Amino acid sequence: MTSSDPKTDLHRYLRYAREAVLWKLDGVSEYDVRRPMTPTGTNLLGLVKHLGTIEFGYFGDTFGRPADEPLTKLDFEADPTADMWATVDESREDIIAFYHRAWAHADATIDALDLTTEGSVPWWTKDRVVTLHRILVHVTTETNRHAGHADIVRELIDGAAGLLPHNDNMPTGDPAWWQNYRATLENTAKQAAGLE
Repeated sequence: MTSSDPKTDLHRYLRYAREAVLWKLDGVSEYDVRRPMTPTGTNLLGLVKHLGTIEFGYFGDTFGRPADEPLTKLDFEADPTADMWATVDESREDIIAFYHRAWAHADATIDALDLTTEGSVPWWTKDRVVTLHRILVHVTTETNRHAGHADIVRELIDGAAGLLPHNDNMPTGDPAWWQNYRATLENTAKQAAGLE
């Protein structure tokens, strides 16, 4: 059995999730990367902006390592969704570069601190004192959660689905197979609901 280092493992999963999120922007038009795809406005570029903001916050402010990043100083009192969408003046390249800077800042914090290092999350109302271990788990979980959102949003935009470009993790790429599968699910749902 191979021994494993928990910090290295957690960091690897965080990096994997980051890449999955960014891949969802590949090949998407400027309109589609920004347009709201759910009633609550979920959009691909907004997810990336949000994830950059949380990485700067959790791996920066929490551990006394703030970054001089204008996008982390958004006015959430005026707009509680300020980090969930890109303004007209914020290009796709700007947001992706912001996310990459967040990665670098977070990675430096992860590399510099032990998992037992304590910090304080200023925006939490209780249980503010945390360890790097807890924040790594929290941010990795949140990144994967938003990667799932990005999966669905991208599929709604153009049908593209899958985990990563080199490993889509899908059973098949055959459109006819998927059409039949979806029809089977629709029929099953109707039967279960007594609609047929």
